[in-house]
Amino acid sequence: MKTKVVIAMSGGVDSSVAAHLLVEHGYEVVGLFMRLGLEKLDTLTKTKVCCSLEDAEDARTVANQLGIQFHVLNFKEAFDRIIDHFCTEYLNGRTPNPCIMCNQELKFGKLLNFAQMLNAEFVATGHYAKAEKHNGRFLLKKGDDRNKEQSYVLFSLNQEQLSKTLFPLGTLTKETVRQIAKDLNLKTKDKPESQDICFVLDNNYHSLLYERYGSRITPGPIKDRKGKILGEHQGAPFFTIGQRKGLGIALGAPRYVVDINPKENAVVIGTDEELRETELIASMVNWISIESLESPLEVQAKIRYHHTPAPAIVSPCGTDKVHVQFKEPQKAITPGQAVVFYDNDTVVGGGWIERKDQ
Repeated sequence: MKTKVVIAMSGGVDSSVAAHLLVEHGYEVVGLFMRLGLEKLDTLTKTKVCCSLEDAEDARTVANQLGIQFHVLNFKEAFDRIIDHFCTEYLNGRTPNPCIMCNQELKFGKLLNFAQMLNAEFVATGHYAKAEKHNGRFLLKKGDDRNKEQSYVLFSLNQEQLSKTLFPLGTLTKETVRQIAKDLNLKTKDKPESQDICFVLDNNYHSLLYERYGSRITPGPIKDRKGKILGEHQGAPFFTIGQRKGLGIALGAPRYVVDINPKENAVVIGTDEELRETELIASMVNWISIESLESPLEVQAKIRYHHTPAPAIVSPCGTDKVHVQFKEPQKAITPGQAVVFYDNDTVVGGGWIERKDQ
């Protein structure tokens, strides 16, 4: 009897090829499309969003091409909670990463539950990452394609989830994946990449915040580090640490957002030097390659998706918190983003960057 695998199919080329590779490796493959309630958004703009009705049909077509089962499940309610969390994080002076939340709650939460209902042994996705077992622990490792590797957004997976997860694309490059899709003449072979945040159209989240929490968004002061008022903003949630454009202030030299204070509804700006910091506190920490952190550990710490991991010392700091001390100052350490710890290609663990006043 074949081993059954449920794969998340988004209607894109990555998950399509991942499904093919599973079939090729002899698995009984079941495709699942997660309907997230984005159909209405898709009709408002020509901007491409993932998980639309068109994507569902593309995923179904590929499943038929591959000769595998295919299901569509409605995760709209759970996804709406992720969108709401995204908005409230901005209201609280943080910059969220909803892709990590989606992986945690949907792809390796509800999807895994669905797989268990079907008596499937594994779930699979089209992420560029690797899951391996070593000395009794399941490890998460970087994908071989360094331009696409996605281990950062998977740091919250626990041992149970990793033990039941397959990443068929972990050893492949994007170019190879495209070529496989073309060789098979899959419908998704030339499909463009979806945008980073599927529910934020035109890379502008302001209208979404206004729609959900407009009454809580009001003008406030723009200050410098010493508290001097330099101007006025139209809403603190519209800013993020490191932002330079859109400040509406000319001071003769570049200025960046260095802090957002939701209690005072204030945006604080400063110089490039003031934007750089050497430490942070992270909470809700998840350990992967180790059971727990008992003493300071040297790691390479990555503070956002496109950040190059930097040498740091991570130390225990309370029940589920850690202190991270970088060897060199890092630019734009941003509350609400994840900090992920690496030992070369292996994910040691990670957590969520806290505000200094927490």
